[in-house]
Amino acid sequence: MNKDQLGLEVQSEFNLVKDRSVFAGENFAIRFCRSKSKSFSNTVLALSKLQKYDRKPFIVCLVTPDTNYLLLANSTYLKKISHSSQELRVDNIKGSFNGSDIMREFEGVQNEPSNFEYLFTTHENFTFQENLQRLVTATNNIHPHGHKFVPNIEQLRCIRESVDRAIQFMNSNEYHILNEDLSTRVNKVSNEIAIAAFINNVNLRGRIIEYLITEEGNLQAALIDALHDKKPLPPIFTSDELGDYTRLFEHYLTETDIKTKVLFLSSNPKGYNIDKLLKFLSQENSVYLIYIIAIDAQKSISTQLCSMYNDQLRNNTRIIRHWAGRNSRGVTQYDGVALERIVTHFNNTISIPGSNEYIETLISL
Repeated sequence: MNKDQLGLEVQSEFNLVKDRSVFAGENFAIRFCRSKSKSFSNTVLALSKLQKYDRKPFIVCLVTPDTNYLLLANSTYLKKISHSSQELRVDNIKGSFNGSDIMREFEGVQNEPSNFEYLFTTHENFTFQENLQRLVTATNNIHPHGHKFVPNIEQLRCIRESVDRAIQFMNSNEYHILNEDLSTRVNKVSNEIAIAAFINNVNLRGRIIEYLITEEGNLQAALIDALHDKKPLPPIFTSDELGDYTRLFEHYLTETDIKTKVLFLSSNPKGYNIDKLLKFLSQENSVYLIYIIAIDAQKSISTQLCSMYNDQLRNNTRIIRHWAGRNSRGVTQYDGVALERIVTHFNNTISIPGSNEYIETLISL
């Protein structure tokens, strides 16, 4: 069966709409390409066209004489833009990507159907605009902005002491005060959080819930009004800080990142920027925490505040170096199933040797 026949078969089977070279449905879009072998360099699609479908799995089906191969080709999994890309800028989306521009492996995970769910939930953590910036840099060989955080001797000492600080904080009265503070904030907007959990856009959903919990002014009121009355949401701007909620105690400076896990949806949330984390931990008294909010299909909400060094979390934190660029140590990503377990079966264990090894790994990147 040639690629045109296969396209018509798939279109009929899944009730897809043909949009020039793309077949699109509610849950995915697919482009069929032909090649003599698994390795192909043909032009696949214009980047501007991919933008239209980038919020759903975008699959490339490579039809060869012997076997058909499937690749996930959302913007996160493009190395660069190869064809007619001379004028590509963040404010001028030009050019197309070739088959050779699609990653066959992402951070040790093969780009194949058995891994598509994981790969797409990873892709959902990044906006098209973020990936566009990365592609512009890679395509035009631009020297990336920003610099790795290079700690001095005193800062290194403070970073390495962060493991002991975390353990002390988790066993302190301040931990219970912070946990109660966050729980009270969640309870005040629990109805709105339950509504926001059903927003399809994972980035927007997370930002709305974070704002509902941490904001107490006009923006929070506008969000509550919009969610209840199904009005357009107000503009939400993210400052791209390390955490969402800062609280200063007499002996601790805490930064807490709020992570939402909708239990009936598959997701692997983005973690922290490693350079920003190290810069924060280089401060005296600094403690970095994760506050997990889990929402089930009945709109029931459960929460858990834990240290970044918690064994359940640390052992399920993946380092993603691909996306961040050459002047960065990268970012992290959490295993979604592990976040669920932390909420439902929390074990407040922090391995000192394991945590020391982990922070040394981050420093050495």
